[in-house]
Amino acid sequence: MIRIDRLRYRYRPDAPWALDDVSLAIGRGRVFGLLGPNGAGKTTLISIFAGLLAVREGGIFIDDEPLAAWRTAHPNALALVPQDTAFYPMLTVAENLDFFAGAQGLPCRQRRENCERAVAFARLEAVVGRRAGELSGGLRRRLNLAIGLTGAPLILLLDEPAVGVDPQSRHFMLEAVARYAAEGGTVIYTSHYMDEVEAVCQELAIVDHGKVVASGDLASVRGDAANLEEAFMLLTHHSLRD
Repeated sequence: MIRIDRLRYRYRPDAPWALDDVSLAIGRGRVFGLLGPNGAGKTTLISIFAGLLAVREGGIFIDDEPLAAWRTAHPNALALVPQDTAFYPMLTVAENLDFFAGAQGLPCRQRRENCERAVAFARLEAVVGRRAGELSGGLRRRLNLAIGLTGAPLILLLDEPAVGVDPQSRHFMLEAVARYAAEGGTVIYTSHYMDEVEAVCQELAIVDHGKVVASGDLASVRGDAANLEEAFMLLTHHSLRD
């Protein structure tokens, strides 16, 4: 179980809160959708999870253990797949995967096995020898996902992984997310679009200006009388404003 307890964060002492008293509970083996417009706080929350930003007020706990301690005990068990592609374009797909697996300190045999599983999961077999910079946009997204899987993580953070891709690639990404959770992984999935969340997420939270507007399973968020008019409009129109 992942528990976010009254988390607050701002980038400067005089800045507005990027996250303001955020509390959420996320079950294992589930896909949790995090929806909100630009500047809502989604990326800030993902960055704290990934260790890119430090917890300042409140906390994040995994199985009742503080996030920092849990990450120390399980160094490869949480992975971030960023919105922007993050690989070396002059290296081949196979070379990129081997590099990022090696950067996690995996022994040679495990590194090879994990890379093979990541290639199979992302269905990159046909392009493993191609340079990453030569791939189409959809294949680049698949490589980004495969790199995130090289450490065989238990928790996967996906920051708008389907943005800017064609419908076929978007469908593949959503199917892959559902498959990862079905195999026992936990996903936190940020998006602007309600239809993506409806396709793969069991639970969701809508955030705006650093606050949780509504949270719970899809049905309860739709029917919650305390949602606020804005949250209801976001859900019924199946997308979030930019």
